[in-house]
Amino acid sequence: MRIPIYQLDAFTDRLFGGNPAAVCPLESWPADDVLQSIAAENNLAETAFFIPDGDNYALRWFTPTTEVDLCGHATLASAEIVLRVFRPDIQTVRFSTRKAGVLTVTRRGASLEMDFPARPPVPARLSPDLTHALGARPSEVLAARDLVAVFETQDQILALAPDMKSIAALDTFAVIATAPGDGGVDYVARFFAPAQGIDEDPATGSAQCSLAPYWAARLGKIRLTARQLSRRGADFTCEVAGERVRIAGQVVLYLEGTIEV
Repeated sequence: MRIPIYQLDAFTDRLFGGNPAAVCPLESWPADDVLQSIAAENNLAETAFFIPDGDNYALRWFTPTTEVDLCGHATLASAEIVLRVFRPDIQTVRFSTRKAGVLTVTRRGASLEMDFPARPPVPARLSPDLTHALGARPSEVLAARDLVAVFETQDQILALAPDMKSIAALDTFAVIATAPGDGGVDYVARFFAPAQGIDEDPATGSAQCSLAPYWAARLGKIRLTARQLSRRGADFTCEVAGERVRIAGQVVLYLEGTIEV
C-alpha cells in the first residue's frame, strides 16, 4: 500500500518552528495497528490520517504510542493539505472526528482558523506530587482533560525543568504550565505529556481549548494572543465564542513524499 505523506510545521510562519505534524491522506481506514505503526515510525508528536466522508473528511490523530481524542496542530496541518492539494476551490474544510465532534477550519489570509470545543478548566487541589514533578510550586491549579499549573510570570515558565517520569506518573493526560505573557502576548504556556510519548510538545492547539477560556475570564477579553515557550516556539490567536474556541495560526510545508506499507 502506497500512502502519500506530508510533513508541515504548524502554528508558525517559519520553517523549523512550531510543531511538526505528519499528514497521510487515505481512501479508507486500514487496521488501527497499521495507523499506530506509521505514527510510531514517523516519530513526530502527531500523525494525522483522513479519509473522504461525503463532501467532508473523517480525521484521526496518533502520537507515536496512542490515538488521541483531539489534536490542534495536526488538524491545522491536515486542513492545509486539503485546501492546498485536494480542494483549492474552497475556503473551509469540515472534519468529522470520533470524540471531538465536527471541527471546521477556515482559511483567513495567511492563517487558518480552527473552530474547536471549549474545555474550561475548573479549580483543582495542588498536590505535592505535581509540585515535585514540575520542580516549582504553581500559584493555582486547574483541571480539564489536562492539569493546568498557573504561575505568576513568564520567566517562571521558561525556567521549568520538569521531571518527566514524575509527570508521566500523575493521573492526567498532560500538564500545562501557563502564566501572563510579556511583550504584548496575553499568555504563555508549555505542555508536557510524557505518558503520551511526548515529553514536551512544541505547539499544542488543543491546550488553547482550556487556556483561552481561563485567560479570557481572567483578563476580561475574548480575543487573545498566546505563545508556546517551547524550544521551537509557536504563536496562536484565540477567540472564545461561548462553548467554542477559535484558534488560528500559520502552517509551513516542509516535506512531501510517499510511504510504502
